[in-house]
Amino acid sequence: MSPRIHVLGIRHHGPGSARSVLAELDRVRPAAVVIEGPADADALAGLVTAAGMTPPVALLAYAPDTPQTSVFWPFAGFSPEWQALCWATEHDVPVRFCDLPSTAVLARATEPAPERRRSRPVDPIAELAKAAGHDDPERWWDGVVESRTADAESPFPALLEAMTELRRDAPEEGVWEERREAYMRRTIRAVLKEVEGPIAVVCGAWHGPALAEPLPPAAADDRTLRGLPKRKAALTWVPFTHSRLAASSGYGAGIDSPGWYHHLFSAVDEPVTRWFVQVAGVLRTRDLPVSSAHVIEAVRLAEALAALRGRSLPGLAEMQEATLAVLCEGDAVPLRYVTTDLVVGERLGTVPAEAPAVPLEVDLIAQSRTLRLKRDPLGRSYALDLRREIDRGRSVLLHRLAVLEIDWGRAADDTVASTGTFRESWDVRWQPELSIAVIDAARFGTTVAGAATARLVHDAATASELAGVTRTVERVLLTDLSDALPAVLAALDAKAALDLDVAHLMAAVPPLVRAQRYGNVRGTDTAALGGIVEALLVRICAGLPAAVTGLGEEAARELRGAVDGVHAALALRNEPADIARWTATLHGLADRHDVHGLLAGRIVRILTDGGVLEHTEAARRLSAQLSIGVPPAAQAAWVEGLLSGGGLLLVHDRALLGLLDEWVAGLSEEDFLVVLPLLRRTFGEYTRPERSELGHAVHRLADATADAVADVADERRAAPAVAAVAAILAGAR
Repeated sequence: MSPRIHVLGIRHHGPGSARSVLAELDRVRPAAVVIEGPADADALAGLVTAAGMTPPVALLAYAPDTPQTSVFWPFAGFSPEWQALCWATEHDVPVRFCDLPSTAVLARATEPAPERRRSRPVDPIAELAKAAGHDDPERWWDGVVESRTADAESPFPALLEAMTELRRDAPEEGVWEERREAYMRRTIRAVLKEVEGPIAVVCGAWHGPALAEPLPPAAADDRTLRGLPKRKAALTWVPFTHSRLAASSGYGAGIDSPGWYHHLFSAVDEPVTRWFVQVAGVLRTRDLPVSSAHVIEAVRLAEALAALRGRSLPGLAEMQEATLAVLCEGDAVPLRYVTTDLVVGERLGTVPAEAPAVPLEVDLIAQSRTLRLKRDPLGRSYALDLRREIDRGRSVLLHRLAVLEIDWGRAADDTVASTGTFRESWDVRWQPELSIAVIDAARFGTTVAGAATARLVHDAATASELAGVTRTVERVLLTDLSDALPAVLAALDAKAALDLDVAHLMAAVPPLVRAQRYGNVRGTDTAALGGIVEALLVRICAGLPAAVTGLGEEAARELRGAVDGVHAALALRNEPADIARWTATLHGLADRHDVHGLLAGRIVRILTDGGVLEHTEAARRLSAQLSIGVPPAAQAAWVEGLLSGGGLLLVHDRALLGLLDEWVAGLSEEDFLVVLPLLRRTFGEYTRPERSELGHAVHRLADATADAVADVADERRAAPAVAAVAAILAGAR
C-alpha cells in the first residue's frame, strides 16, 4: 500500500524548496495539507488568497493583556509554507497548521532565557555539507536545493533519508522539541481521520523522520504533552519585510539573502540576465557608469564560474563575484549597495482589510490613507508646511503616534528646536514591530485621537517630576488635543504647588512658554498657560535668593543653565511685568558675595546684555573679581560665567577685553595651568565667526598697546641707534 503521509521536508524560506513543494503537491494531489505553524491559526489560513494579501507577511500572536509579549511566524512569497497555503486554498483542499499553538509559545516566551534556549542538537545543513566535502553549509545548500532547476527530480526522499541518518546518531532533543513533534503527530492523526486519501506534511526537514509513517503510539505523545503551559493569545496577519527575514536582524530562521531568494523564485526564465539588469539599475541610481556591455560580460563571467564549479546555474556567490569584477570594477563599496538593495532588499507586504485588527489599527489605516502617508519600509522624509491642511494633519497624526510610542515618524532636530514655526521635518519609516506597538497602544482607546488623549492624561497624572508634566503640556498642543488640556493643567498645578525645589520650577518655565507660543502660532487657546507661568515665576523669584547659597561647581553650573532657560523663555514671552520682576531678582543676586562665580558672572552678563548694567559697570565688577585677593580658580569661574553664551561682548567692549588680557598675561605658570581648562571650555563654545572676530579684536588691542609704547619713547636714548641706521642706509646708496 502506498503511504498516506507524504513528508515534504523543507528549509524555511527556501525558493528551491518552494518550487519542489508545489511540484510534489501537483503530483500527489493530497486530500489535506498539514503545515508547520501555530495550530490555533487555522482560521486565518483562508486569507492567504484574499485581495490585498501580499507577502512578506507574518502571523502575529500576542498576549491581549501585555501585547509586547508576542511572537512572529513570517512568510515570504518564496517560503514553501506560504506556497503550500496558497496551493491548498486555490485547490479547495483542507489545510491545517500542526505545530504547538501560540498559547504555548507565548507561555514559553515568558520563561527565563536559559529554559527557553533552542535545543536543536545539531545543525543538519552543516552536517550534510560536511559529509559532502563542503566547508560552507549555506553555499552547499544553495547549490543542491535552492538553485535547482524547475525540472529537477524531487529532493524530498533523499532529504528524509539523510535526516533520518543524522537523527539516529544525534544527541537527545530537549523537552520543547519533543513536545513540538508530539503535537505535530497528534494533528496528523486527527487529519488522517478527517479525510480519505493521502496528506502532505510540509515541515522543516529536521522534523521529517519524526512525522513519517509509521507514527508511534498516541499515548506516548499524550504523556509528552501533559502539563503543557498555556497563556491567552490573539492572532492576526501583519505586514512583514525582507530585511526582518534576514539572519542579520536576529530572526532565528533567518536567511542571508531574502532578496536573492525572491528573485530566484519569481524570475523563472533568464534569472541570471534579469538579476544583472537589476544590479545595473541599482548602480545607475547612484550615478555609477554601467553599460549594456557591462551586463553582458557579467552574465558571461557568472555562467563561466558556475561551469567551472560544476553548477547548472550560477548561485549568489558567482553573481556577486561577477558583479564585483565587472560592474563594480573591483571596488567593494558599490557592491555594498547591491547587497543592501537587492541581495537583502526591502519589501513590505500588505494584509487584507478583513484580517483581524484592533479598532485603533483600523482608525490609523483610515487616517494614513486620507493623509497619503504610505507604510514604506525604506523610509521617506517629509518637510511639512503647517499652513497647508494636509501637512498639518500629517504633523498632528505623527505627534499623536509619538505620544502612543508608535514611532512611525521621527521628528528631525530642527523640528524640536523650532516648535513655534510653521515648518516641521519628519523621517517616516514603517517597521513590522510597529504592529505590536499599535496593539499595545490600543488599551488607551479605539481611535488615535482618543488613545493619545487618554495617554497624555495618564502621563501627566503619573509623572514623578514637574518637568514631566510640563513636557506633557507641550505634547498636548503638538497633538492638537485640547480635550486633554484641562486635566493636564490640573495635574501641573497640583504638582507645582507641592514642589519646593526652585530648580524644578525653573525647568518647568521654558516648555510652558514654548507651548504657549506654539499654541498661538496654531491658533490654539493657551490663555491658561500664561497664568501658570506667572504663578511659577512668582515662586521662582521668591525662592531663588535662598537657592544660590553654598553651591558647588556642578550645582552652580546646573542652576546657571536653569537661569539661562528662564531668561530666554521670558524674552520669548515678552511680558514687561514678568521681565521686570525677573530682572529685579537677578539684580539683587549680582551684589551678593556668597554666589558662586559661575552664577554671579552669568547674572552680570545677562544684566549687561539687557541694558540694566552699563558696560563700564561690568568692567568694574570684572576688575574687582580679577584682583589679587581672589583665588585663580574663583576668578576663572567668574570669567566663565560672564563670557558664556557668546563672544560678542568681548568683541565690542575693548575695556573688558583689555582687563581679561591683562589678567591672563599676569598669571603665574602654576595658576595658568589651573585656569586654562576653564578658559578653553568657555572659548570653545563660541562659534567660528565669533572666535575669528575675537582674534581680530585681540590683534587690534595689541596694535593699540604698541602705539602707546611708541608715544612714550625716549628720543635722547634712541638717538645713537637712529644715527647708526641712517649711516647704514647712506652707505647702501
